[in-house]
Amino acid sequence: MVRINKYLAQCNLGSRRSVEKLVLDGKISINGKVETDLSLQINPNVDIIKHEGKLIIPKSENIYLMLNKPKKYLVSKKDDFDRRLIYDLLPDFGTNLFYIGRLDYMSEGLLLLTNDGDFAEKIIHPKYKLQKLYKVKIKGNITADSIDKLRKGIILNGKKTKPAIVYVNNVKNNITTLKITIFEGRKRQIRYMLKSVGSDVLELKRLQIGNVKLNKLPLGMWRMLKPSEVTSLLYTSKTNTKRK
Repeated sequence: MVRINKYLAQCNLGSRRSVEKLVLDGKISINGKVETDLSLQINPNVDIIKHEGKLIIPKSENIYLMLNKPKKYLVSKKDDFDRRLIYDLLPDFGTNLFYIGRLDYMSEGLLLLTNDGDFAEKIIHPKYKLQKLYKVKIKGNITADSIDKLRKGIILNGKKTKPAIVYVNNVKNNITTLKITIFEGRKRQIRYMLKSVGSDVLELKRLQIGNVKLNKLPLGMWRMLKPSEVTSLLYTSKTNTKRK
């Protein structure tokens, strides 16, 4: 027997959090009956599980990859304005490959994708506190007081951000390059953090997630994660949770 959300994640429908919404929205049926109980235990060998009327089965192979996302590519599976999507840069793997976290339209850098819902949950959920390193270019200089505020946490939408690691990497031609490490992933978080201290972001690039680094992967290209990288991400998230 297995909990319904875990099984749906194994069936390549998304992370455990996202498949829970499918259940609550009444899009999952068990043996012909719509089920909205997240505590439900199912027997995959006996029960017939369907998503919007279509039979679902567990995936046969896990895929883990990194993409060096360019600017002006949308992290989405569709767009009403016909903008370019990250999936335009990837081959058809014959499976529902979904992104882990996001990068906004004008940002670039490391993006992880997978068809393993359990893995995605351990990377994206705030409780795992997986660090993310960014290189950020801003217009003009930034004061020591502003850096201190970023390090201690900024109030965004009524909630304080977790302490960040921030330092100046370079200053040239009235442009300051920062290295910023955060331990959460709110929408456009770094842009809003810097805006709150009066700095305008010119460029933003994610360089690292956990111990996995973008390194010299060319812009717009992808590669499979090494088994050691997958293990490292899982180990880091597990260790961070224990330190809580």
